[in-house]
Amino acid sequence: MANVLESGDEAAQGANESLGRRLRELRTQSGLSLRALARSLDISASAVSQIETGVMVPSVNRLIAIVTALGVPLSAAFEAPGAESAAASTTAATTLGDRLAGIADEPVEGDGYVISRAGRVPDMKLESGVVYRRLSPGPVPGLEIFESTYPAGSTGSAHGDLIRHDGFEIGSITSGTLTITFEGEDVTLSAGDSITFPATRPHRLSNRSGEPCVAVWLIVHS
Repeated sequence: MANVLESGDEAAQGANESLGRRLRELRTQSGLSLRALARSLDISASAVSQIETGVMVPSVNRLIAIVTALGVPLSAAFEAPGAESAAASTTAATTLGDRLAGIADEPVEGDGYVISRAGRVPDMKLESGVVYRRLSPGPVPGLEIFESTYPAGSTGSAHGDLIRHDGFEIGSITSGTLTITFEGEDVTLSAGDSITFPATRPHRLSNRSGEPCVAVWLIVHS
């Protein structure tokens, strides 16, 4: 489900405290109590509390389950604590330029486009050492794009749970090998391979090789 952080890694501690605060804000905005969220995830309220305080690091699958239960996109978890949610930001905006100007980490640097400079969006390190990095400078309605790095032997869920959520996933393997587990079937992808599947189909990602795997993911919300 989640790993308790080891002492001494102050950078990781700070990053996960920031993630925890952001998840707590999103839960509060959704109107869900801590216990209600715990029930929807089928975990204890204390586990949710430890994630929200940065004591525990969620797995990829657990993080996706949390944002799904809160009704927000995964990209919302990458926003700094105190940021306006993507859904709220895009409601009143009428043009693409207006939407991007209101929600991006960087200011608009031209007519209707936004640039995110290297290092502006921090990596999100999750359970098993899996790292997710948001590639879009700001949320675009209906679309999310991420880069994932799965270290050798890592998995999206240490307990073997499969995850499902709305929309479609499109993945392209940049380097290494990644296995996608569906119910009753494993699909192994290597560098240069790509895949598309409905995210409503239960699945789990894992790297069973001895080398790290880097992939790019486009999530299209239905």
